[in-house]
Amino acid sequence: MPTISRRAESLGTENAFVVLAEVNALARQGKDIISFCIGQPDFPAPEHVQEAAIRAIRGGKHGYTPSAGIDELREAAAKYLASKRGGLPIRPQDVVVGAGAKPFIAYAILSATDYGAGDEVIYPNPGFPIYESQIAAHGAKPVPIHLHEKRNFSFDPGELERLITPRTKLLILNYPHNPTGGCLSRQDLEQIAAVLKKHPQVWVYADEIYSRLAYQGEFFSIAQVPGLYERTIISDGASKTWAMTGWRIGFTSNPALAPVFTRWITNTDSCASQISQWAAVEAINGPQDAAEMMKSSFLERRDLIVRLLNEVPGVKCQVPGGAFYVWPNVTEACRMVGAADSEEFRKRLLNDAGVAVLADIHFGARVPGEGQHVRFSYAASKQAIEAGVQRMADFIRKNTRKAA
Repeated sequence: MPTISRRAESLGTENAFVVLAEVNALARQGKDIISFCIGQPDFPAPEHVQEAAIRAIRGGKHGYTPSAGIDELREAAAKYLASKRGGLPIRPQDVVVGAGAKPFIAYAILSATDYGAGDEVIYPNPGFPIYESQIAAHGAKPVPIHLHEKRNFSFDPGELERLITPRTKLLILNYPHNPTGGCLSRQDLEQIAAVLKKHPQVWVYADEIYSRLAYQGEFFSIAQVPGLYERTIISDGASKTWAMTGWRIGFTSNPALAPVFTRWITNTDSCASQISQWAAVEAINGPQDAAEMMKSSFLERRDLIVRLLNEVPGVKCQVPGGAFYVWPNVTEACRMVGAADSEEFRKRLLNDAGVAVLADIHFGARVPGEGQHVRFSYAASKQAIEAGVQRMADFIRKNTRKAA
């Protein structure tokens, strides 16, 4: 039997889908599960976007497109990215369309580092698990920068200064942030930029897929800081803003790397779905009522789940600035129910109370001194939020009595 490569065997995964498989297995057994584990809007794509896809199908738009995407979408995305980021000089030729935003994580790492050369990539921890997985898979060294609860889940720019070495080739930033919902303020980004200006060899991958789900003032990109635009890879897409996760449309902008990313797409996916691309043109250029409605609904749900979680024994939950995640501290709750850590707490919560969440270790190594956390995705109905948090509170109360 031929062997599997070490690279393939060590490849990480996105644990939200692993837990989802557990949830589905329990559901097939007839168990009632309230799930908060998957980060995707629970709304359909806007109707006018669906109609645009139907028109594309009926209009025979079934074939390959240029690897960088159809001209109409590159133009729409360039105007959109620029308008949401202070009028940056983004041109259509600077934009590349992919099958979701996720592939550009790999393309950025592949374009900034050389395999086995000792090149380093700094990424947020906790963070989207695909960052670390892809860094390692492509032969670079993953260097985590820790996010701290006392800083509203941002990092100390001084720590970034200490982590950068001559081998650092890429810094990954994600704001609003998965899994904590934390945001980087304009002041944060200006301080980060001040550090980066001392290290001109470092590219920046700005994962801004939740840019339209920032709740505290106007979104600000690090690419807007003077001197950072040319070295910043701006990554956004249709998935979160327009509830188009399964349509697989992302778009990324950088004037120097756009031709490089285009070649990566030619070598991998050929192109994104033409049908989805025409739908994305309509999503960007068409009415924004549905997108604003979804954002308003997520904000209401955020306020609801934060209030309810802070009423649960042993739980403390900060108010996140964006996305649709909360990252409550369950250190005391773990102690109360006798759980060794957040992963044991998560498993017991799922099997005993029928509530599915993700543990902090699903998003990287636990940050020293930060305690235990779990992630809720509040892309769920208000009824599910109320019922799920109540089950969690009942579980803690019931098991605290047993422990006593």
